[in-house]
Amino acid sequence: MGALVQGARVLVPGAGLVETNVLIEGDKIAAVGVDAGPGDRLVDARGLLLLPGIVDLHGDAFERQIMPRPGVHFPMQVAFADTDRQLISNGITTAYHAVTYSWEPGLRGRDTVVAIVDGLEEARPRLLADSRFHLRFELYNLDVADEVADWMQRGRVDLLAFNEHMAPILRKADRGDPMGTYTGRTGLSEEDFLALVRGLEARTDEVAPTVSRLAEIARANNIPMASHDDRTPDERRRFNALGCGIAEFPLTLDAAEESRKLGSTAIFGAPNVLRGGSHMKDGGIRAADEVRAGRCSALVSDYYYPALPQAPFILAEAGDASLAEAWDLVSRNPARAAGLDDRGEIAVGKRADFLLVAPPDGGRATVKATFCAGKPVMVSDWI
Repeated sequence: MGALVQGARVLVPGAGLVETNVLIEGDKIAAVGVDAGPGDRLVDARGLLLLPGIVDLHGDAFERQIMPRPGVHFPMQVAFADTDRQLISNGITTAYHAVTYSWEPGLRGRDTVVAIVDGLEEARPRLLADSRFHLRFELYNLDVADEVADWMQRGRVDLLAFNEHMAPILRKADRGDPMGTYTGRTGLSEEDFLALVRGLEARTDEVAPTVSRLAEIARANNIPMASHDDRTPDERRRFNALGCGIAEFPLTLDAAEESRKLGSTAIFGAPNVLRGGSHMKDGGIRAADEVRAGRCSALVSDYYYPALPQAPFILAEAGDASLAEAWDLVSRNPARAAGLDDRGEIAVGKRADFLLVAPPDGGRATVKATFCAGKPVMVSDWI
């Protein structure tokens, strides 16, 4: 006895959208294209699309629930519960919460990161989406390498990304530019911040061995890895050689093209697609162009969860990809990049993570229901 979702147009691997039935038993997809059996609960989904659940490899919008205004903090349990509702209302069934662990004190410092890690683990049994921890390790955060290694060995890290934001800070310091952006979020005076930066600059020779050590531990524990903001093909090749099969937000077309050649998963932001371009002041790379060129293999929420269920329809409407290809960018491809072979497509034996969507009709697509591991965790009044 299971639940039979009837009459939806289902995104079937290799076949596109097909009007058919999907049988759910427990937390798995038991059959596609079958009729109801004795005792099966029927779900009428006529007029809707049945699409694989969204897998978001990089989302940090939860920070707004933790600190909605500068200096105003709320309990982690309240923040994660509210974030969870945002995820499932947007069809995100697997979410990697991206947390920067920096050498800077303040929002990205140790106290905040530890509170987030502990808070997520405590909240996880009550969350509806499969919520995971994406650790963004700043390369010059050398003094916490042992702690990060311990977290990985204890199974506390689900995805490890290597961030390098020291170079632009050093360039500003060398030019004598004001450091207000950094001092404001760290609480340090400009003098103290510059002293911290120069002290870390003197330890540059320690960075590469530390990165190699952490990458080795991640590989030994089957933790997927990413590099962030790759600038050059050489940089992408170096990180790929360490096992970083994911390139988050390549900053140049050359780095994005190298990702494609290497078979890496190149990530761009769904908000970029929704807005029609990057939010960066220098214009940045237009994600839709990268999809059309075959250099973008996954989209993530970045800072705005509602962009993810909308972006594939925008790409399909513009002719940048078919809907099946575009939906792979938010489901199948990120799932494979993270080593999650049990989800990302509507197929027998896969986790029953899916959403029912009213396709856009001159406006936005509307998520009508979200199922996580076979359970209807969000259902609107249509059912």
